[in-house]
Amino acid sequence: MHLARFPRLSLGHFPTPLEPLTNLSRYLGGPNLYIKRDDCTGLATGGNKTRKLEFLLADALQLGAEVIITQGATQSNHVRQTIAAAAKIGLKTQVLLEQRVADSGDDYQLSGNVLLDNLLGGTIVEQLPAGTDMALAMEKLADKLRGEGHKPYIIPGGGSNPIGALGYVACAEELLYQSSQQRLRIDHIVHATGSTGTQAGLVAGLTATNSGIPLLGISVRAPREKQEQNVYALAQRTRDLLGVPGELPHSAIVVNSDYVGDGYGLPTAGMLEAVTLLAQLEGILLDPVYSGKGMAGLIDLVRKGHFGKDDNVVFIHTGGSAGLFGYRPVLQQAVKHG
Repeated sequence: MHLARFPRLSLGHFPTPLEPLTNLSRYLGGPNLYIKRDDCTGLATGGNKTRKLEFLLADALQLGAEVIITQGATQSNHVRQTIAAAAKIGLKTQVLLEQRVADSGDDYQLSGNVLLDNLLGGTIVEQLPAGTDMALAMEKLADKLRGEGHKPYIIPGGGSNPIGALGYVACAEELLYQSSQQRLRIDHIVHATGSTGTQAGLVAGLTATNSGIPLLGISVRAPREKQEQNVYALAQRTRDLLGVPGELPHSAIVVNSDYVGDGYGLPTAGMLEAVTLLAQLEGILLDPVYSGKGMAGLIDLVRKGHFGKDDNVVFIHTGGSAGLFGYRPVLQQAVKHG
């Protein structure tokens, strides 16, 4: 597994810190919790997509692209980081947003990531209704741009294809090196899983290195069976791209969908508790859509005795704190009544 074979840009601040969550661990009565700070990647408030964009935008440049097309939910962390990364290397970005959260209010529609999308110079072409075939919509936009003489490059939602997943193969290598340097035995890794690229890349990296570390994805959208199928398919394709021999064991893909709540982007009591606890115990900002629900799942599983008291559990913080501003009313209520 030789990642230097693949074109890659330098866009982020790596390695990101691996830190103990001492206060949260004490508050919950164990196990030993740690956090991998991929909210600190440095690109327009950071986040996990920066790792993927290092490979995706390198590929775009190799193909002579001059405009990037991508899509995401209204408060998409991926869209914000894509616009920022493209701006850094001199490319334009055209974006399609999907209205996945109904009756969300002006804060959600105009603040947070949306404000940053505009500030960073991205062009929001259209806001489409929930359930739109976003891949088809991007292809239509690409055809339009080609007809005007442009060279577009399409990045799927979340940057989740085998090239993008290489970013989290790199993260797996980075985390294993850090744990070795810190003499930290990692017993479990937990993170929020959505468009599947982060989990698929981690699975590909962890299995290719025979790390033996179990990985748990806390789903923020899809039911468990569907999410596991999607992660498996992308992880296998990523291993094929890397040239890893053999078929990926299905047991390597584990997803828990108990913490989605009423749907993608819709607040839950567990998410609000997790965001508040991390802020007030550790000074760390989670986001309401991904890392907040991922941490809510981790906290609940700790309380249910899922982990041993002396286990070392690493939570991968995928970033997205800009999205907090889109949820101002519900977060203010949570703090007021907390």
